[in-house]
Amino acid sequence: MAGSETHYEMPLPSFDKPVKVLIVLSPYYKDIADGLEAGARSVLAEVGAEVDMVHVPGALEIPTAIRVAHAQAEYDGYVALGCVIRGETTHYETVCNDSSHGLMLLGLQGALLGNGILTVENKDQALVRADPEGQNKGGGAAAAALHLIALSRSYARQTKGIGFKAGTTQ
Repeated sequence: MAGSETHYEMPLPSFDKPVKVLIVLSPYYKDIADGLEAGARSVLAEVGAEVDMVHVPGALEIPTAIRVAHAQAEYDGYVALGCVIRGETTHYETVCNDSSHGLMLLGLQGALLGNGILTVENKDQALVRADPEGQNKGGGAAAAALHLIALSRSYARQTKGIGFKAGTTQ
């Protein structure tokens, strides 16, 4: 049973300068979204992150909202939160696959994000995963974004020592 498994959680990184994170939330299932948001905000508060939030209609709109913010605003990272519950049609697969694929492409393009879009069979599974005192998948998504921000900042301090320097001649 998945609920009884334990998983290693990395300690949250620490930051020497402020972190600004955007939560993009689909409140399609409001009670589930509220739990995901609470979990994410709790983890982000632990590192003193500044948090903004926007709402979008559904999971398919989350990658687009992150892309717009990534191109036009100043955020260190993003937390994608929402829920897709299997229904009677193949729409579930489309929404799950396309939202996940969109977020993966954004990540590969440099957006530092945590994916907290739940993809579940039923509402009971979603409620367990969204519970900040339970599996806290909202908090897990926030932690993932924070770890990527810390990783990016650690690489930003390094120089490769190759290439040309402006104003130098041989």
